[in-house]
Amino acid sequence: VQLQASGGGLVHSGGSLRLSCVASGGTLSRQMMGWFRQAPGKEREFVSAISWDGGIKFAADAVKGRFAISKHNANNTIHLQMNSLKPEDTAVYYCAAKPRGSTVVKMPQSYEFWGQGTEVTVSS
Repeated sequence: VQLQASGGGLVHSGGSLRLSCVASGGTLSRQMMGWFRQAPGKEREFVSAISWDGGIKFAADAVKGRFAISKHNANNTIHLQMNSLKPEDTAVYYCAAKPRGSTVVKMPQSYEFWGQGTEVTVSS
């Protein structure tokens, strides 16, 4: 599975961005797709995840009510709509894929495939 993330940028506090992750290769229908982020000096943390069929979604408490994950079937793209952004959302955002199964959705170690990351900076 190959993943290509895009959509990062610089935005003021309270603003919005939409990240995209285009997936290709592999058996995508068996994948759980996730977004993680990593701020400077911090560990990579879970943001949100969605099953390939779109029927199952997860979100970290820190982003619930502000971020929304979705899937666009026509072009194998996962979106992360980020609203009401805060300076603490500043990080490099990564999309990732793992086979659906018993591994923990919120743990980065569960994910086998990773995109290259896209940087999000929120100014105060």
